[in-house]
Amino acid sequence: MFVKKNFGFKEVMRFSGGHLIWLTLWTIVVPSFIETLHYYKIEAFKVPWLPVSLVGTAVAFYVGFKNNSSYDRLWKARKIWGAIVNSSRMWGSNVKGYVSNQFSEKDISEVELRELHKKIYRHIGWLYSLRSQLLISTPWEHIRQGGMMQRQTEKTMKGFGVGLFEDYVTKEELPQFLPDDEIDRLINAQNTATQIVDQQAQDLKVLRSRNLIDDFRHMELQKVLNDFYTHQGMAEPRLKSEH
Repeated sequence: MFVKKNFGFKEVMRFSGGHLIWLTLWTIVVPSFIETLHYYKIEAFKVPWLPVSLVGTAVAFYVGFKNNSSYDRLWKARKIWGAIVNSSRMWGSNVKGYVSNQFSEKDISEVELRELHKKIYRHIGWLYSLRSQLLISTPWEHIRQGGMMQRQTEKTMKGFGVGLFEDYVTKEELPQFLPDDEIDRLINAQNTATQIVDQQAQDLKVLRSRNLIDDFRHMELQKVLNDFYTHQGMAEPRLKSEH
């Protein structure tokens, strides 16, 4: 995603300069060639205007539909991201407010409570793992086409996105937010993001068994985890099914 305020000429050339060059040459050379033939009255390459106008109209409709579709997908992604942000804030606030000694028969220390609250950081690991999974290229993307197109796409990904190609950001950051006894199991799972949310649910079950949360708070916290599953499912329709 391009996040700067302006999209200047330099960025346009970096992103699509190669396409602009050959398209410009094509639109100059072909009409010039046809007009030259007409000038010398060579009728072998005569182009009637009726097919050109029909094709031009069809292309205009196609481009219009593609623009609308692209904007709809962008706006849908923005809504999903906003939902993830709001649910993440809710999760952090609820864990800090709900997990307490209020219902436990034997109080635990404030230090242990803070350690339990720190497990909120696992949720940051979920965000990084989801990000990594959404960066997996699909068969219809340019990076899968091979040859010059693949090399150009790789270059663009390296130049425009932080860790979009090799995804070193996730490799460096994810271990910082997952406990040592979980990191290998969760990272090697087929769908790490899903397993992280499931691990959160297992921790809620332990908290309930220790009476650090009551039934109502357990259900409320689990509802937020279910929202994360919903947001993840909306964001990853192009990924393979995971179980």
